[in-house]
Amino acid sequence: MAHQAKDLEIGFLLDFYGELLTEHQQKIYEDVVFNDLSYSEVAKEQGVSRQGIYDLIKRINRILAGYEEKLHLVEQFLKAKELASKIHALTEHYLVEENLDDIYEIQRLSAEMMELQN
Repeated sequence: MAHQAKDLEIGFLLDFYGELLTEHQQKIYEDVVFNDLSYSEVAKEQGVSRQGIYDLIKRINRILAGYEEKLHLVEQFLKAKELASKIHALTEHYLVEENLDDIYEIQRLSAEMMELQN
């Protein structure tokens, strides 16, 4: 399960910040991480050493993590998704129970979601 979470995190980082990488970095990273090619396979294809590919992947991981550390786009996206899920559940509960407390909680959560943009 931890491996799956790490893959999801890498996917989000690449989705949000991948365009900030060079085309060369994007290609190498996608080959290793998503196309599951070995460092040796990519190195042979690129005409460089296996160690060079390994070092490049580590550097790209640091670059992507650095962007997230500065911009927090993935963190904000995941928080907004969590809040939207809670709002959805409360809306469904309200439709069944007609509990006014659900509306107040929806209002609070939606205000919290709007604050993510600031």
